[in-house]
Amino acid sequence: MKFKEKSKKDKIQIIIVTAVIIIFLFLGMFSSLLFPGTQFAQIINSSVGKFFNLIDFFSNNYVIVLESITIVIFVWIINKILQFLVPLLTKKGQRSETIGKLMSSIIKYIIVLVAVFLVLSAWGVQTPTLLAGAGILGLAISFGAQSLIEDIFCGLFIIFEKQFSVGDVIQINDMRGTVIEIGLRITKIQDKEGDTLIINNSDIRGAINTSSELSTSLCKISISYNENLEKIEELIKGHLKEVAENIPMIKKGPFYTGVDELGDSAVILRVLARCDELDKYKVSRAMNREFKLLFDKHNIEIPFSQLVIHQEKEV
Repeated sequence: MKFKEKSKKDKIQIIIVTAVIIIFLFLGMFSSLLFPGTQFAQIINSSVGKFFNLIDFFSNNYVIVLESITIVIFVWIINKILQFLVPLLTKKGQRSETIGKLMSSIIKYIIVLVAVFLVLSAWGVQTPTLLAGAGILGLAISFGAQSLIEDIFCGLFIIFEKQFSVGDVIQINDMRGTVIEIGLRITKIQDKEGDTLIINNSDIRGAINTSSELSTSLCKISISYNENLEKIEELIKGHLKEVAENIPMIKKGPFYTGVDELGDSAVILRVLARCDELDKYKVSRAMNREFKLLFDKHNIEIPFSQLVIHQEKEV
């Protein structure tokens, strides 16, 4: 519940509790300065001041505090440099971009761990103790976070087995979209509506990569049974090169593949072209337009559904 939505009584209680906490913090940190040499200052220092006397803490440990701040700043700069270099080294190709994003994610986690180790070492924690603690933590994670480890390994297999990469169009169950990110734990897929599916890597089963090869774009053309089929076939074949020039999204073709169906009121011809998956439906619409203009130019009838009624003569 937001603060604005709370009742007046609840707001007063929150304000009072916050004020009490601030007063305790203020007294614990500055009681020696505000009430020097008094019994009240001694009581505060022996109770609340043990936890909140930041002045004594910094005065006694300012060298270690500065060292810790320096470590954090240094590690942050190293992280920024590496995050800047990785995209430059892996900017060509979808798979390289995918590996680059994975490397950036791994670097981020490693940098955080290095910073934690260095800061703890600055405060006097021994390295063997840190390594032993890390080993115990890793063992605990292996038992308590098996799904996390499974996600990480599945993500690595997805990338190095080249199942799909950033920019590929894939289908998982009923979701079909473009892969926009592959991380250590999750994969993000964006559909044509702009909605983003965030799925754990270990939950990806039976993904269909529709971008691994060129996709097929279909165009079905209906002509009347009264038309000369052979003449129209020659017309279509003679203009395929022109259609390809007018539709630059076509990578191969288009190809005339013959009569697809003998419909109720039309002969249906089939033309296909090969293109990128993202352009499949755009190419289909563009080919429909090109052949409609071609048929209009040569006065070829494209039939539409008709209902013929036969009325019996009265005797």
